[in-house]
Amino acid sequence: MSVTVLYFASLRDAAACSSEVVDTPESLTALYASLRARHGFGLARDRLRVAMDGEFVAWDTPPRDGAEIAFIPPVSGG
Repeated sequence: MSVTVLYFASLRDAAACSSEVVDTPESLTALYASLRARHGFGLARDRLRVAMDGEFVAWDTPPRDGAEIAFIPPVSGG
């Protein structure tokens, strides 16, 4: 199963890309853990929101093949 992962803010900077297609494990938690290890993300999962196909979802929502997943870090503006 593969999904498109979208990166924003500090995650985009760390990944050095705004999106990528990846094979996904069975859960969003495992997906983020593998991406965090690969890209060196400094944010723990509990600091993020996760969305699938444009809607916020719970971390225990199973990913769907072909879905668009976004991990959204806290942002500040000025």
